[in-house]
Amino acid sequence: MTDTTSQPDGPAIGLDSTVPSTWSPNTWFAVISMAATSFALVSAEFLPAGLLTPMARDLGISEGTAGQVVTATASVGAVAALLSNVLIGKLNRKTVLVGLSALAIGSNLLAALATDFWLLLLGRAGLGVALSGFWALSVAVVARLVGTNATGRGMAIVTLGVSLATIAAPSMGALISDWLGWRAATAITAGLAALAMLLQVLSLPRLPASTSNSLVDVFQLMKRRAVQLGMLAILLLMTGHFAGSVYVRPFLEQVTLLDTGPIALALLGFGVAAVIGNVAGGRLADANIRMALAVTSALMAFAALALIFWGAYSAIAFSLVTLWGFAFGMAPVVLPTNLSRGAADALEAAGSLMVVSFQVAISIGAVFGGYIVDHYGASGPLTLTAVLAASTIVLALLQARS
Repeated sequence: MTDTTSQPDGPAIGLDSTVPSTWSPNTWFAVISMAATSFALVSAEFLPAGLLTPMARDLGISEGTAGQVVTATASVGAVAALLSNVLIGKLNRKTVLVGLSALAIGSNLLAALATDFWLLLLGRAGLGVALSGFWALSVAVVARLVGTNATGRGMAIVTLGVSLATIAAPSMGALISDWLGWRAATAITAGLAALAMLLQVLSLPRLPASTSNSLVDVFQLMKRRAVQLGMLAILLLMTGHFAGSVYVRPFLEQVTLLDTGPIALALLGFGVAAVIGNVAGGRLADANIRMALAVTSALMAFAALALIFWGAYSAIAFSLVTLWGFAFGMAPVVLPTNLSRGAADALEAAGSLMVVSFQVAISIGAVFGGYIVDHYGASGPLTLTAVLAASTIVLALLQARS
């Protein structure tokens, strides 16, 4: 790939494994636009973690029910991810990405203006489509922007948007909801999506479809053992994570007895640690993906289990929430890398399976987490987190060495 292929209005680009030693400004701009999109979309996805209490109070529902806005995003996203690469067919991938950002803008605005729980769910469902479509295409698009030999470097930048979103969404969402209300916090995510869409329009080159997948192609990929194990690892670890993390604020309120300010600070620590974990996860995944998965899972299992026993002590709770954030920061790099190693020849189809796995995990985690928190208290979901994360350690150790 040469630098000229990354010109926003230049020739359409295809996949090329040859990359220059340094990226041109246009290449950087295009990759950063993808990172900005991941930041905007994931900020909207994670926002409920900091808004559950005021959102539930305003709409007259329980916190467990309010947590199902996460389920709506994820369950719709799972179906959309499975069909996304089939439905978009031969459409220009730039057009698709810009359209997905426009959908995110409308969905976030609908959620912000929702007068009842069902309108809120509808807005979150639209966000699920935007999220799943973006992530299903992300690896393949980044590979085309920077070349297959630099895909890891490019995806590290894109997934950095995920880690940064863990700072902006839960912590700032909690503060903004106290200052201006949860609706204002939700509306801000629409503005972030609009900025990301503008960057895409200005920076992305034309990206004609290089392949058109069918459902048969996607399901055929699932026959590969490495892909099966990669999907299972995502299902276990992310189900555990979202079963507990969505209800961290109620835990800190009811068990640690913190006010809004300290809770926002704890969530900020979670986000900062996630950024560091993103970098560490990338380095460890390059060195030993099997060990990277085991370490990520072990840290999350320990953090959740220790919170159950010692979460009443504020200093310990702060430390453990930070450790959890570090583990979660590793996950968006480690889990897709673990899955894609068995599907290097079918990145778009593998991207669909990756997103389906993530979204199904989020849905299951939110449903079970919501049920457990309503029936067994704020500590209950963390038990499920610890058990499933520990199970992922076993799975990682059973995988073939790479």
